[in-house]
Amino acid sequence: MIDLEKSKKEFEKYVDKYDSKNIKIKRKINHSYRVVDVSETIAKSLKISSEDVELAKLIGLLHDIGRFEQIRIYNTFSDRDSIDHANLGVEILFKDNFIRKFIEENEYDEIIYKAIKNHNKYNIEEGLNKKELLHAKIIRDADKTDIYEIYLEDMKNNENEIFNYDNLSKEIISDEVINYIEKNELVDRKYTKTNIDRYVSAIAFVFDYNFAKGLEIVKQKQYIQKLINKIKTEENKEVMEKIENNINEYINKKIY
Repeated sequence: MIDLEKSKKEFEKYVDKYDSKNIKIKRKINHSYRVVDVSETIAKSLKISSEDVELAKLIGLLHDIGRFEQIRIYNTFSDRDSIDHANLGVEILFKDNFIRKFIEENEYDEIIYKAIKNHNKYNIEEGLNKKELLHAKIIRDADKTDIYEIYLEDMKNNENEIFNYDNLSKEIISDEVINYIEKNELVDRKYTKTNIDRYVSAIAFVFDYNFAKGLEIVKQKQYIQKLINKIKTEENKEVMEKIENNINEYINKKIY
């Protein structure tokens, strides 16, 4: 049986050794707890067993555990400039059986491992069984949903920790990125050349959602509109509105 309250206490013990005054650390702690809630919402919408709902919440809690060491060592969230945080996360959890701190049973280990390892990849790896694939999809949707919340939080507090928004609005979006969006596809990171490319690519996460519930949250919270409005100018208005309309049309088709 999964005891999520015990898991949360162990998670608190783990993150206590990091500097919670560091905005990056604080942000990832809050993100982890919110992803638990989003994972629960998505899982319940799928009418799966209560056991799977609890498992989805545990995966949500642990999915970014690699971020804390990434920040301590490299002081960045950028995997391309440091280390793949998902790979680091499963290494931390499954080295010396550290996972047992969070859950006593080992019957879920493969599901947890594969869901966390795949949560940040461009594609989910081949060969997962039905339950492994289910949980990989849930955490990918939940994580992306709260990443939008993180961006808005950064904007609201004028922290510019993730992007310098004034500079973003002056940059030009690469043709490759626009092409992916026009095809309703998740943007391949290797084609993101600038900060505006990375920002718009994140907005286009919607094309990689697996379940309608996550997209319903995105629509309800107006994430796309708010993120685009932040960097829309007279100079880029036409292209940004085209992107917004394309994404909104896609979301509406998926949830209605």
